[in-house]
Amino acid sequence: MAEGGTFTFSDPDAYAAAFGDTRINLAITGSGDLKARLTRLRLKQLEVCCCSENLARIAYISRPPERMFLSFPVGTVSLIVDGVALGNGDFVLHCCGQALHQRSSGACQWGLIALSAGELSSCAKALTGREMPLPRVSRVLRPARPDAFRFQCLFGQACDLAESGNKLIEHPEVARVLEQEMLHAAVDCLGANETDDNHKARQHHVAIMNRFEKVLGERLDRKLGLPALCAEIGVPERTLRLCCAEFLGLSPTRYLLLRRLNKARSALRRADPSKVTVAEVARNHQFLELGRFAVTYRATFGESPSTTLQRDSHL
Repeated sequence: MAEGGTFTFSDPDAYAAAFGDTRINLAITGSGDLKARLTRLRLKQLEVCCCSENLARIAYISRPPERMFLSFPVGTVSLIVDGVALGNGDFVLHCCGQALHQRSSGACQWGLIALSAGELSSCAKALTGREMPLPRVSRVLRPARPDAFRFQCLFGQACDLAESGNKLIEHPEVARVLEQEMLHAAVDCLGANETDDNHKARQHHVAIMNRFEKVLGERLDRKLGLPALCAEIGVPERTLRLCCAEFLGLSPTRYLLLRRLNKARSALRRADPSKVTVAEVARNHQFLELGRFAVTYRATFGESPSTTLQRDSHL
């Protein structure tokens, strides 16, 4: 039986955790309080997500290796995915086990469809009469307008059903028809030509950025300078700067700082102000100069760390 619902969030950690086995690491880059909305629909072979956020952010997204997924902007706001600007009607097919960097410059809506590689291949063969070789690397696609429009309409219908709690979706036949229509539309879209003229160079940069994220995940709570970071990743400093500018719109050191600031903010939101001080949280996240930490924190999030600590303790 299909399952669906809509959830709202003000905590970035809770929002990221709500995606289940889709792992999302969020670095909020805009000031203010997050207002995020996630609509999810789980069918037999497909998982559909519609996401809405009010703040600029950088997301590092990965899924389990046995599943592929499509990501795409919803509406007119552009997203930058692995350094490529996506507009309305553009899609990215992410292969099994591959991760991506996705960033927005402000409020945005985007969609995600997860499916098994086997089901996609079977559906393609049933529709076209031939095997559809599944790519081993991610592809940026711009389908014909009618194909993109059909897919977007079906995506909207799936989200409406999940959001409204419509009891029809509990009937297996309704869920089966919707899923088959979405699979057919996805196959049509995946037949589009790739738009990326620098495919090999971009995949090389993807590999570098994945190693970068792996090192950050392991060493974020330790002091880590740029030379040591580059040595561990195995690239020259100039190359890492180039990749970060392309994928993140930031320097490596600025991204590292943002990741630590976001972790510090999460810690402040969870802390009991009667037991924990701002100075303790700052030190735990490698901010050894409290005054500089407070200034940088306010410039990034629009409030002082002490305000976050006191305000969120009452939520």
